[in-house]
Amino acid sequence: MTEYFNAILAQDVDGTPLASLKQITLADLPDEAVLVNTSYSTLNYKDGLAVSGMGKICRTLPLICGIDLAGVISESGDSSYQAGERILVNGYGMSETFNGGYSQYQRIKPEWIVRVPESMSLEETMAVGTAGYTSMLCVMALQDAEVTPSDGPILVTGAAGGVGSIAVSLLSSLGYEVHASTGRVASEGGFLRQLGAAHLVPRQELARDCKPLEKEAWAGVVDTVGDKVLATAIAQTRYEGVVTACGLAGGTALPATVMPFILRGVRLRGIDSVMACQSRRQRAWDTLAEILDRDSLREIYTVVPMSDVPSLAPKIVRGEIRGRLVVDVNA
Repeated sequence: MTEYFNAILAQDVDGTPLASLKQITLADLPDEAVLVNTSYSTLNYKDGLAVSGMGKICRTLPLICGIDLAGVISESGDSSYQAGERILVNGYGMSETFNGGYSQYQRIKPEWIVRVPESMSLEETMAVGTAGYTSMLCVMALQDAEVTPSDGPILVTGAAGGVGSIAVSLLSSLGYEVHASTGRVASEGGFLRQLGAAHLVPRQELARDCKPLEKEAWAGVVDTVGDKVLATAIAQTRYEGVVTACGLAGGTALPATVMPFILRGVRLRGIDSVMACQSRRQRAWDTLAEILDRDSLREIYTVVPMSDVPSLAPKIVRGEIRGRLVVDVNA
């Protein structure tokens, strides 16, 4: 195959990695065993940083951006996978040190592959994407720690974003009482209630200097924000509650004390979606296929053409995007 196809390629522009739509060939792809005809990718916060050059995400240049992809295997040099199989990949350093999903074709490592559950379409897998998969890892961490709906409410921070919105939907569908925190209560409150949020928490109630211990409120937390929001959430978590930390949209600092951990037995669980093992990934996706409310999912995402990604990237970094953006790489 020698014809050209489209990809979003990050290149060095006066010392800054900037991405734009380019035409490439198979010769420009890495020498990996499985060739995928990509159908969809996504636009996440991390993608926004990579494409816009606002964050130091791409560590090797030139590099195809996109931390997710879903498509159909075109050729396989690995006996575990066959042409025609529907697969997805997310994480593993794609868009950092490895070429990613913003390309109509991509070559990937076999050990990265997750088979798409039969009940899910390729579009739905990317509506979930890294954001929803990360949400599922957080929910699994709460469940594995035996946090049940009867234990009390769950706080979700950054609830109007990609990870947060799916976390609200997943938790509510499992019977948890969800308290959704956002800085956009006026504009996004109705959306979050549609997803199952029982209560709304204005971000400013959490994004502040907190006491080492505050009134106990949460049996569990899904935090996508970090910094003061995470510190306050920890200080308000109930005895032996579980806080899952999966994001840093508000900053990388953690201005907390050890008091919640040694006096209340609060458990802080870091969620790594990038390098999680293949078995945990497959468990997450299989569980998503079983429990995800498809009607709620349709409320969360919008499909956009890959050509729009460069203009949308700064908007997602500025927090101007609601829910999820699915990228049609062939549009």
